[in-house]
Amino acid sequence: MHDTTALLVELGAVILGLGLIGRVAGRIGLSPIPLYLLAGLAFGHGGLIPLDASEEFTMVGAEIGVILLLLLLGLEYSASELVTSLKTQYPSGAVDFVLNATPGAVAALILGWGPVGAVALAGVTWISSSGVIAKVMTDLGRLGNRETPVILGVLVMEDLAMAVYLPLLTAMLAGVSLAGGSLALLIALGTVGFVLYLALRHGRLISRAVSSDNPEMLLLVVLGLTVLVAGVAQQLQVSAAVGAFLVGIALSGEVAEGARKLLTPLRDLFAAVFFVFFGLSTNPADIPPVLLPAALLAVVTVLTKIFTGWYAARRAGIGSRGRWRAGGTLVARGEFSIVIAGLAVATEPRIGPLATAYVLILVIVGPLTARWTQPIAEKIQALRDGDKPDQGGAAVQEVSKSAPERRLGDHDDLTPEPAGEARGD
Repeated sequence: MHDTTALLVELGAVILGLGLIGRVAGRIGLSPIPLYLLAGLAFGHGGLIPLDASEEFTMVGAEIGVILLLLLLGLEYSASELVTSLKTQYPSGAVDFVLNATPGAVAALILGWGPVGAVALAGVTWISSSGVIAKVMTDLGRLGNRETPVILGVLVMEDLAMAVYLPLLTAMLAGVSLAGGSLALLIALGTVGFVLYLALRHGRLISRAVSSDNPEMLLLVVLGLTVLVAGVAQQLQVSAAVGAFLVGIALSGEVAEGARKLLTPLRDLFAAVFFVFFGLSTNPADIPPVLLPAALLAVVTVLTKIFTGWYAARRAGIGSRGRWRAGGTLVARGEFSIVIAGLAVATEPRIGPLATAYVLILVIVGPLTARWTQPIAEKIQALRDGDKPDQGGAAVQEVSKSAPERRLGDHDDLTPEPAGEARGD
């Protein structure tokens, strides 16, 4: 079969399959992300039917998917909101680092991987997947929820921290001198600072320059600018995802609204391709030997991430329900963890299969915890309250009377609920 013909057949089959999988997921009330990943695992290297002809196209599509996910997330917020979030949430970022990087570092040392392996695996367990989480929040209709800026603040601090972490890790892996590593770090920090400055000081001018009454022109300019900035950011050792996110926050007003409407269908298509490609690039035969340590590490870091989100939302004055939703949403790991493992695999080959199994577990569990952490926490709390001795009718009546005020004080009544989910407390 001709190469182009094989590409079209495979690509058409993949996109059609994604559509059918998405419909099935919608019928059962599940995020389609785990099903996309399992489909990719089934048809990747070592799977049932390897898709060789479309592999290169799928890889490029996956990169575009991550960029569009972060661009659309950035369009939801202004630069001033981002800076305010960073100022108020930096203690949460410190808690996030300590709680979630430590298990990976300790596990690597126990496995005998040495300091470089410990630094690499610490990054794998530390960084949540902005791409997966953005998709999950969109699927669950939570972009307008009151805890969403808190989640965004934690994710942005993690993404910006990559501008420091990745150059340092690369220098450690290559055995570069302290001077060489410091230069790469300064370039990365300078790039992030420059883009943030443009977004804060000249965001309106950028929006005017991009603005167009012609939807076609607006789509081409915004998409081209985003991919260009993402590529330059990647070249300067800053994540392409960070670059795309910063473009999103630099745009505001009608430009942001118009770009959001035009790019949402493209985002959904290429995001699905990203999750399939992640599965395609994994050999199922590499998973079983490392499944147990990966599962143990996953269990520990699920709990630490849930606490991270709960703590961050509590600091922001979010009510109990929003705190649990924030914690459950932050669980997923994904693109950054794979990038880190890919950098480290030449020095420590054992990190590759372990990181892949770990991410696969959490990228499947993450959408589930995002949906069910809050209901499960409420049921556990209800059971605990049910075990308490009856304090008398007057006390019960007093609690009943004060419940609305308590909820208002916790800001639960100010938090929009996801579409299709009950608001009952």
